[in-house]
Parts: sequence; structure tokens; C-alpha cells
Amino acid sequence: MGCRFGRVTLGARTAAACAKLALVKLAAIALVVAASCASTAVPTRNPTDPAAAAPSAANSVPHGDSGAAAKLVGERPPEWQATLWLNSPPLRLADLQGKVVLVRWWTAGCPVCSASAPALREFDKEYRDRGLVVVGMYHHKDSTPFDPAVYEATAKQYGFTFPLAFDPDWKTLESWRSGVDKGFTSMSFLIGRDGVLRYVHPGGQYVRGDPGYADVRAAIECALTER
Repeated sequence: MGCRFGRVTLGARTAAACAKLALVKLAAIALVVAASCASTAVPTRNPTDPAAAAPSAANSVPHGDSGAAAKLVGERPPEWQATLWLNSPPLRLADLQGKVVLVRWWTAGCPVCSASAPALREFDKEYRDRGLVVVGMYHHKDSTPFDPAVYEATAKQYGFTFPLAFDPDWKTLESWRSGVDKGFTSMSFLIGRDGVLRYVHPGGQYVRGDPGYADVRAAIECALTER
């Protein structure tokens, strides 16, 4: 028998990976519940709110609503509205059908983005030849005007060599995360070979040893086994 990941049924070969992911998710849920009891909710941040505080890099548990994010699984995200591509010619989401696509939003001066950079580089290196395409979407959050030089310098600082693009006015992010708690903007979306969302990380960092890191890795493994 197959297993289910979100609202998508996977093949029998993914049963072991999905079972492992289920255990990881139970542990992650427990951590999120504990964190929510000990702290207040993180307010919504937007590009015009320079007073909004950056999340702490020490906190590896996402403050976004993981339950709401999970409801996006099974949806087909619309074409992204991205410009200023780096490390790649301009890409269209539609042209990546048949690939597994991991899209992560990031920006300058973001502790959770810099903390998660090694994981993104690792996933790109380890899974690229198996069909994974990692795409980094830069979303400008400062009160000052967007500066392409800062975008490019931050990409180099994070060591990103996979395709990157600028998401002006968060158009793609807002269209993809519609209806989801917006505690963090550094969300990650994993899209299967058929163009359907397989997994959504609600934001914050994921580093080796974090539940979020294991969650993302297991989701990639599951998606790559699909044909």
C-alpha cells in the first residue's frame, strides 16, 4: 500500500520515508505547542513596516501556523512573478514540470535566512542530479528602496549558487501563501513533479538537528521517489 503526504497519495516505495517523516512531524508539533505556550504570537510583517523586529536565529521552531500551511498541500501554485534572475537564465515554473522544486524565500539582514543557507546548499548539491531544483526568492523588507547590489551581495554571502530571483512587492509569496498565518515570510514550498504542492514549511530556520530540517529533507525524499 502507498502512504499519504498531506493530501497526496504516494507510491509504495515512499512508505519508509513517509513513516519517518510522520514521526518527525509528531515531534515537531510537540515542540511548536510548547513554544506557543511560552511565548506570544509573532505579529505579521510586511514590506512597509520597518519597525517589525527580525525573528531570532536561536529559535528553530517556526512561528508560522504549520497547520494552516499544511492546508496548502495538494494545491497547484500559480506561475511566479519573478525578475532579476541570478545563477540561471529566467525560469518559468511551468517549464520545471517533471522536476521537484523547492522554493525558499530569503532576504538580507535575516538571521533565519543565513542560518538556513547551509541546508539549502546541501539539498541543492545532494539532490540536484536526482531531479531537485532549488530556487531562492528574494523579498525586500527594508524601508529603504530595493538595491540590486544588496541582493547580489547577500546571495554571495549566503553562498547560493542555485537559481535566484527577486519577488517584487512579494507578489508571488502573497499569491502562494494566501490564507496562511503570516508570522514569518521565509517560507519554503516543495512542488512535486506534477506541479502540485507536496509540503510547505511555514517559515523560520531549518538547520541540521532541527525538526524542520528533517521534515524538509524527508519531504524532498518522498517527492523525488514519485514518477
